[in-house]
Amino acid sequence: MATMLKVRDLRPSVGNNINTTFIILEKYNASRSDGGILMCIALVADSTASVHLQMWGAECDAFQPSDIVRLTNGIFSFHKANLVLRAGKKGLLEKIGEFSMVFVEIPNMSTMQWVQDPTNPKGWIPLTHSSPAPTGPMLAGAASSNPGRH
Repeated sequence: MATMLKVRDLRPSVGNNINTTFIILEKYNASRSDGGILMCIALVADSTASVHLQMWGAECDAFQPSDIVRLTNGIFSFHKANLVLRAGKKGLLEKIGEFSMVFVEIPNMSTMQWVQDPTNPKGWIPLTHSSPAPTGPMLAGAASSNPGRH
């Protein structure tokens, strides 16, 4: 089986090589792309960080907040100037559970500033990592009671 990455270890790439597991925290309103295809964004997280997940078509209806999802052969790249995690054409999103998973929302890998890696012209590194989230596990069911969320 392929190596599973933690969300905090994501780096922008053009390749479909990301395998990770996360919980869906929030799902934002769906919209239609210029080509008429349904598209939605979700905030997802694991125990190390959060990231925006872009879903297309049937994926928008297939996953809901509190679903635990495994992404296989995904991609973390720019889409219209925003960094998003997505399955892409070669990847697969699959629900593997629900409700209980330790997660943090800070840092959000999608909102970080990224610079090219000086030691690898094809690589990217975060300019800064946000400070770590408060210690202690949080369950998806407790997310709405977190006063730090907006």
